Amino acid sequence: MEHEHADPVREGRRRVLITGAGGQLGRALAAELGRDSDVLGLTREQWDVTFPPSPELAQARPDLVLHAAAWTDVDGAEADPQGAAAVNVGGTTHAAELGAPLVAYSSDYVFDGRKREPYVESDGPSPLSAYGRSKLNGEAAAGPEAWIVRTSWLFGATGHNFVRTMLRLGAEREEVAVVDDQRGCPTFVGHVAAATRALVDAARPRGIWHVAAAGDCTWADFAEEIFEEAGLACRVRRISTEELGRPAPRPAYGVLRSERDDAPVLPHWREGLRECLDAIGRGSP
Repeated sequence: MEHEHADPVREGRRRVLITGAGGQLGRALAAELGRDSDVLGLTREQWDVTFPPSPELAQARPDLVLHAAAWTDVDGAEADPQGAAAVNVGGTTHAAELGAPLVAYSSDYVFDGRKREPYVESDGPSPLSAYGRSKLNGEAAAGPEAWIVRTSWLFGATGHNFVRTMLRLGAEREEVAVVDDQRGCPTFVGHVAAATRALVDAARPRGIWHVAAAGDCTWADFAEEIFEEAGLACRVRRISTEELGRPAPRPAYGVLRSERDDAPVLPHWREGLRECLDAIGRGSP
């Protein structure tokens, strides 16, 4: 009599579905969770989350969904709030429809920045922009049983982000004008991915978690540190948000901290920057 043998590698491995897998956060999540889980990473081309999951996708039956797909164009959301909501609210609804435990990612932009001391999970949100409203409504769409990970000023070795933009401009110019009246926590996507693992592996309670780098700075401070660490001679000219003249209002203060017991503690943003620059040098996510 022949016996069926279970695959010794796949048996018991967690099945993780990641939306937005082509973006900087999605790539970091796939790298982190892929070490001991079977990851199905879906790019926008593979699943546009503004549409419900296909019957085939609904049959994937993941053990965990990490919903990293998002509309991230803050100014573009002012011109197209319905488009932003279709992704950030509708997309979250569709991710939740897969029926698996869900981690959804949100932003410091759900706050208005008037508090001037770190925001914790129990602080009431008051978004200033269409983007912020779409992220807040997306939190509600995730449902009460989701983990909501609020983070801020994300950057990584791939995709469109402040670090990569400054590296490009710093190599092209002698001076760059950067806003100096917005303060937040630049957070490396690799550290958010590790914190996500910590939340789900330890079965932390569902609900809102603030997950951001230690330390805080302005965008101008951050730019100067990028240039220094990268060995670029570019100067930073500090300007105001008003001088920059962007369409969408931004919170002047978006520092996130957690009041929850056993919340993941992230490294300082400077350490995240060094890890990011090392990853860019290696050509890895």
